[in-house]
Amino acid sequence: MSEESGRRRALVTYLGAVALTSVAYIATFQNASVLAPQISGTASTGGIPSSSAVAGTALAAVLLSSLMAARGRRAGIVTGIGLAVIGSVVTVVSVLTWSFLLLMAGALLLGFGNAAINLSRYAAAELYPVARRASVVGIIVWGSTVGAVAGPNLVGPANAAAEAIGLPRFAGGFGMAMAFLLAASALAFLGPRAPSSRPDADAAGTTGDGRTAGGGAMADAAGDSAPEPRRQTPVRTMVGELLASTRGRTAVAALVSGQLVMVLIMTMTPYHLDHTGHGDEVIGLVLSAHTFGMFALSPVSGRATERFGGRPVIMAGFALLATSGILGAVTPDRGGAALMLPLFLLGFGWNMTFVAGSSLLAAGESYRDRARLQGVIDAAIWGTAAVAGVVAGFVVASAGYGVLCIAGAALAVLLAVSIAADNALGRSAAARPDTAP
Repeated sequence: MSEESGRRRALVTYLGAVALTSVAYIATFQNASVLAPQISGTASTGGIPSSSAVAGTALAAVLLSSLMAARGRRAGIVTGIGLAVIGSVVTVVSVLTWSFLLLMAGALLLGFGNAAINLSRYAAAELYPVARRASVVGIIVWGSTVGAVAGPNLVGPANAAAEAIGLPRFAGGFGMAMAFLLAASALAFLGPRAPSSRPDADAAGTTGDGRTAGGGAMADAAGDSAPEPRRQTPVRTMVGELLASTRGRTAVAALVSGQLVMVLIMTMTPYHLDHTGHGDEVIGLVLSAHTFGMFALSPVSGRATERFGGRPVIMAGFALLATSGILGAVTPDRGGAALMLPLFLLGFGWNMTFVAGSSLLAAGESYRDRARLQGVIDAAIWGTAAVAGVVAGFVVASAGYGVLCIAGAALAVLLAVSIAADNALGRSAAARPDTAP
């Protein structure tokens, strides 16, 4: 089998695991955000299951990336999805026992699966030359389109099937998620391994605006093989060096801030729709539109990043996030399905910031160091999102969904302005004679 054929087979394995896991994660989020207020008796808990899952993703990003650095990408991905299977079992038990704490614990473990499939975008990217990595990241993120389309729309029938056989309503959706996670775990464990060599990120480099250039061969370990033992660079040093560059700050700001705005609005949308009289079908349609925007156009974001550079794509993403917030705020409560457009734009705006930001982090230090650095950045992404999910519940409970959407739009504008100002200062400093190379 040729090296190129091996890359394609490994890429398909990553893609399949992402698709199956995303169905389970999205379905669980939809069920849990409606179930939590019913168990607790207060609307303010609607965002807590999502925040618990996001907190689990943040924790898992650090733990799994460390495992990947020591044992290879594959070990981290298999472990993360395996723990998510356990989490799905716990969510089923939480419905049967009507336990809020078990629901939170299950959601936390589901976050390990989410972290695994998110880190797989880097594993897949490292199989290819730097010039192709933005597109590969886009392809892997695109795999979650299956979850975007199928997840929300399978929840209603699965819940109805559970009720038909005498089980609690939400047991159906959680049981379905467990089945998809079992399939993802089997695929990740049994799927073909990546080839034993991969292109060199360091030799290729990137242009100043995030566009990729060049390529070459590298003798490091493959994306799912364990790297050779070597002295590790302290994470604090790597983060400091990353944030010392304008490109690094742009990547981190795009990844963390884009996630913040998206989660702030998305988390409470299912509760808002349920609270205003819309059922599982409408909730499923709106979430399908949102998650379709999050994932389906990922190849477009990847190609745009390669063509125009990371920064323009990131700024376009923030523009869509702001537009989404404004449209969501002015959509009347009775027009539940009308939220499909703003939630689609919310998803696509996030996608642009996520793919472009990830592509900037897909090159740099050697594999072992880069895996750990990427895990720390992913932890920051999901840690911030966990806080956003909790805050979103309290904002909706005290001020309403419209205010939440306006707050998200305002944040997107402020963040875009901050990134633009930082890049302008960076260009100005580079142009001065005493700082120019």
